[in-house]
Amino acid sequence: MTADGGRPPARGGSSPVDDAVLAMLLEVAGTPKPGNVDRRRDLADLRFESFLGGAVGARSGLELAARDREREAADGDPSGEAPDGAPVGAAFERAVSGMVDRAGTNTQFGCLLLLVPLVRATAIGDLSPAGVDRVTRDATVDDAVAFYRSFERVDVAVDDPPADADALDVRRGGDAEPALRERGATLRDVMALSASAGSGSGSPPGERVPDRNAQEWVEGFPRTFRAAEWILTDDGPLADRAARAFLGLLATEPDTLVATNRGPDVARDAMARAAAVVRGDGAEGELDGPADRETGPLAGPPTPGAVHAVDLDDAETLADAFVEERMNPGTTADLTCAALYVALRRGAEVAP
Repeated sequence: MTADGGRPPARGGSSPVDDAVLAMLLEVAGTPKPGNVDRRRDLADLRFESFLGGAVGARSGLELAARDREREAADGDPSGEAPDGAPVGAAFERAVSGMVDRAGTNTQFGCLLLLVPLVRATAIGDLSPAGVDRVTRDATVDDAVAFYRSFERVDVAVDDPPADADALDVRRGGDAEPALRERGATLRDVMALSASAGSGSGSPPGERVPDRNAQEWVEGFPRTFRAAEWILTDDGPLADRAARAFLGLLATEPDTLVATNRGPDVARDAMARAAAVVRGDGAEGELDGPADRETGPLAGPPTPGAVHAVDLDDAETLADAFVEERMNPGTTADLTCAALYVALRRGAEVAP
């Protein structure tokens, strides 16, 4: 048994911060990840090297999340840079600022939203669904305020809040602080609101796509830990495993960012087209247009064997099509990054 929830750490006892940065680098290196930047594809407004810079720049915030303040107090370190409780808000704000300073744009905002509580769970000795749930439940109103301030540094695609929560629109940035404090809204409360509202304003509530990253925060990161097992039990280079896990995630649920930018129907079509690749019936002609949503999606998450069997050559066709259509499943990339971190902490290694 180990502090990471019963699995051995990565070879050489690597630090959680090292593994978090490596997870961000491996995520963008995973090729192909249809619709996202990878080693062969830039997007119109995002380049591969920008993600490398963003990963390096975020390091100081991840270091804050990894601090063992109880041990520091025992050692007589009174610095106390973060507020009491889980320092996820301060760590996230610092990580986003560092990302923007180095990359010049938003490259990994969603990745960091997932990585910070995972790194914090590692620091308290329990990188497990229960451990990260404890971290998110310990989040405070101060954490929520810091999270909102982060939106002042970077442009993030978000949908409109519910009609009765306009005062909590994240696009208000720090101006939302009085409303957050008046309501006593913690960062987990904010995530719960986002998870229930869904993306695709203008669509009936039942057709909207939930915010998957927010769902992770309030559900104990089930997608992250499931995909981590796919990666950990797969073979070959970690970047290839990441690409296959990405496709498994996208084939399971519609992507939040696609729903925000293009609408829920387009997001469900993208899911169905990824499912065709995972099933192995993704011939080129079947991937060029919207899939039949009645038959296209999978019945549930694919088995590890199905993910491991994904033909990345088939996925290249889908990747080219998604880039041409400006289809960007960025939330699925965030989940892939989080899964890579857990897999690294549980023993996955970069091939020599």
